[in-house]
Amino acid sequence: MSTREAVRDRILQLCEEKGMTMYKLAMESAVPPSSIKSIIYGQSRNPGIVTIKMLCDGMGITLTEFFDTETFRNLEQEIY
Repeated sequence: MSTREAVRDRILQLCEEKGMTMYKLAMESAVPPSSIKSIIYGQSRNPGIVTIKMLCDGMGITLTEFFDTETFRNLEQEIY
């Protein structure tokens, strides 16, 4: 799994857990819906940490909570 896929999956998982739609996440985080969709549908090659932090703020979690999963701990190094 790539880092992009892990970020996408984590956003979707958290939205499901919190009962949030992409639109509600956009409103709560002040991240444009188009940016969220770009991350979810794989069009964003490198979602920035500031954007991820804003999404975390909108979901009421910390960056540590976002990244503290088995998936992120087990990601392979990506060198292009």
